[in-house]
Amino acid sequence: MSIAKTYSPKEAENKWYSYWKDNGFFRSTPDDREPYTIVMPPPNVTGVLHMGHMLNNTIQDVLIRRARMQGKNACWVPGTDHASIATEAKVVALLKEKGIDKKSLTRDEFLGYAWEWKEKYGGIILSQLEKLGASCDWERTKFTMDPDLSEAVIDTFIKFYKEGYIYRGIRMVNWDPQGKTAVSDEEVIRKEVNQKLYYIKYQIKDSSEFLTIATTRPETIMADAAICINPNDERYSHLKGKTVLVPLINREIPIIEDTYVEMEFGTGCLKVTPAHDLNDYELGVKHNLQVIDILNDDGSLNEKAEILIGEDRFIARKKIAKLLEEVEQLDKVEDYKSQVGFSERTDAAIEPKLSMQWFCKMENLSKPALDYVQSGEIKLIPEKFTSSYKHWMENVKDWCISRQLWWGHRIPAWYNEHREWVVAKTEAEAIAQFKQEGKSFEGIEQEEDVLDTWFSSGLWPMSVFDGVRNPENKDFQYYYPTNDLVTAPEILFFWVARMIIMGHDYTGKAPFQNVYLTGIVRDKLGRKMSKSLGNSPDPIELMGKYGTDGVRVGMLLSSPAGNDLMFDESYCEQGRNFANKIWNAFRLVNGWEVVDAPSTDAQQTAAKWFENRFNQAVAEIDEHFKNYRLSDALMSTYKVIWDDYCAWYLELIKPAYQSPIESETLETAKNFFQQILALVHPFMPFLSEELWHEDLFGPRDEKDCVIVAQFPEVKPFDETIIKEFEIVQQIISEVRNIRNTKQISPKVALPLAINATFIDFTKYQDSLIKLANISTLTFVREKITGAVSFLAGKEECYVALEDNIDVDAERERISKEIEYLNGFLVSVDKKLSNERFVQNAKPEVVQNEQNKKADAETKIKILEESLASL
Repeated sequence: MSIAKTYSPKEAENKWYSYWKDNGFFRSTPDDREPYTIVMPPPNVTGVLHMGHMLNNTIQDVLIRRARMQGKNACWVPGTDHASIATEAKVVALLKEKGIDKKSLTRDEFLGYAWEWKEKYGGIILSQLEKLGASCDWERTKFTMDPDLSEAVIDTFIKFYKEGYIYRGIRMVNWDPQGKTAVSDEEVIRKEVNQKLYYIKYQIKDSSEFLTIATTRPETIMADAAICINPNDERYSHLKGKTVLVPLINREIPIIEDTYVEMEFGTGCLKVTPAHDLNDYELGVKHNLQVIDILNDDGSLNEKAEILIGEDRFIARKKIAKLLEEVEQLDKVEDYKSQVGFSERTDAAIEPKLSMQWFCKMENLSKPALDYVQSGEIKLIPEKFTSSYKHWMENVKDWCISRQLWWGHRIPAWYNEHREWVVAKTEAEAIAQFKQEGKSFEGIEQEEDVLDTWFSSGLWPMSVFDGVRNPENKDFQYYYPTNDLVTAPEILFFWVARMIIMGHDYTGKAPFQNVYLTGIVRDKLGRKMSKSLGNSPDPIELMGKYGTDGVRVGMLLSSPAGNDLMFDESYCEQGRNFANKIWNAFRLVNGWEVVDAPSTDAQQTAAKWFENRFNQAVAEIDEHFKNYRLSDALMSTYKVIWDDYCAWYLELIKPAYQSPIESETLETAKNFFQQILALVHPFMPFLSEELWHEDLFGPRDEKDCVIVAQFPEVKPFDETIIKEFEIVQQIISEVRNIRNTKQISPKVALPLAINATFIDFTKYQDSLIKLANISTLTFVREKITGAVSFLAGKEECYVALEDNIDVDAERERISKEIEYLNGFLVSVDKKLSNERFVQNAKPEVVQNEQNKKADAETKIKILEESLASL
């Protein structure tokens, strides 16, 4: 049956994805097979598919499809994350557009809008992943605020609290004035910012003398609690025990002494503002200083500032500078660069803020999570991330787990009218606890704060299988621990470490075996792709333009684990060309007329070579997969299909023009093609499935699909046959190159003579004659004068061109080649004469250089003899 001239990706993608879903190919339930499990890093419900998702989920799909084809019970669990800060910000912005202020709503009213938003937009990214071909078990789709997952989160909070890991207290936290919530240290992005350094004069009380302090934050002077000097600083020894007046408000504050102050830095004096700097806070505790918080939750000045009340902190900074200048207490202003923290979610500048929050003690929890990675029980791929993981886990701080938001898992703590509190799952349980403790339960109300998003997603590998609430259930016992996790390095500590911590605490096991850390997708200029730069293509549009398989191949061709991907649309074009190559190869095989006859000797030799080469490639690919070198696995697949099958094998067996092909040879070619389709399926699922069902392969049962076909297994291969054929390929290429350089028509048959020393070429004779267009093939034992000569491996070959050769040009060509090889020989000799190189290099490296030298010397000798014969 004829096949369309060109491949139509869109048609195939829509057809086969629906077919796979409808026939349950993605569905997984426990059985007696070996499980292979991946849990998807749940994208935020605020998200749409971007290039990072594209890379991450393509890798997961490749792994899951291959495992499925290997006969494993492959289960890929999809889902989404509620993303407290990001989603609440989206809903607040949406309400603002409608003229609704969040403050005017009750909590329940706001959550009604949030759930409405989630239902409308929350699943967009999952439907986009279907376009990518993601073979997830969609019946298992989870959301981090599903009732069962939410219950698991609350149970975990209570468990950790009872175990003594969770506590409540006033601490200095990172405050996001835009999100109006605390964020953890890991959610703060440090950036170098151009700032101003303001030199401010503080008058010493009852004196005309001033102390000058340098600060980047003049808007906080109204919160100053002291001026600190180093006790060893002789410049200020006369000020011990005195006080100064805070400029503009004239509040009296003491001068204190502490070696914390660096005498050489700035003016050697430090303003101490305990409410607005972590180090100042610790200094304030040490010296029992007053804490004056002058900022509202939104970053504006409150009444404690006494001046500029209600002004935004950055506007206040400029106005304070102007006011100081007016009263002649601003000495000077300098340009200054320093690191400033920004909220990872809202990009607002972080304010250090004293706040009552809930915390999780991390010191003991983190130790087993470090051991898993250090012992190799959990492998980070690539290994370079192990050292940064170790550093973080050894220096971990207590985790601020409360967020001042409404969207999220509400903390299960309950307060009475006296603000006494208990931790309990329900109000009824809380009342019972208050009674048991002999406390009032009047005015009982639940904690307003919600939990950090990472607290709930830390349970993800367990909670998606209901392993927290019901650890004995069949799914959890079968699928957990999972196998591979594919995620981004930037959430190694946010998410990966916390999953390991929680997984160990609940089960005493690691939640996964391998963590494949992808790189950042950048443009060809090396810039991170972002909407603001306008350098991030829409993945959906790319798939429409190049086909999904083409984009998948384009992404993976250049994405080694942990290294950034320099993405260029040309990679997708290369992927599309690869799809077209396979399509056209099928059209060629499908279009041959057949004659009932056995294969010729040459065809059998070609089949024997390709079978061994294919088995060699499968072994290479298997090794690449074992080491998570997916880019290399794809490249090996690409080469065995494009180069070996299409460019060589099909050319070797192709019948003469308008002649039929032998039935046995066609059958062999078809069998190879089916193996190729199985090999390429994890990377190119749609094209492979489309061709799998073509009539050439005969009728298929409903479930006879490449998605569940046997993935090619590693088999023995004869390396001698492969190496021999490499020499044959080299001879063919050299003869073609001679034609090209001599401008001889490809139709002109040329005589070839081989001084065969190591290989029996008789079995390759027909192949050489056919593909190199040889008129006569002879085997000689002596050199042929006047012929163009070349080495293929160690075999000397001669092409007698007679009238077709320009002797002078040939002499010039050979002379240039001898000159080049002599230069090459000098560089190799130089290396081998270097004692340090010979002593320190690996033996195989030294041997490789010696082999290079021997090859160059042999070639020079043959070329000199050819030159003499001319």
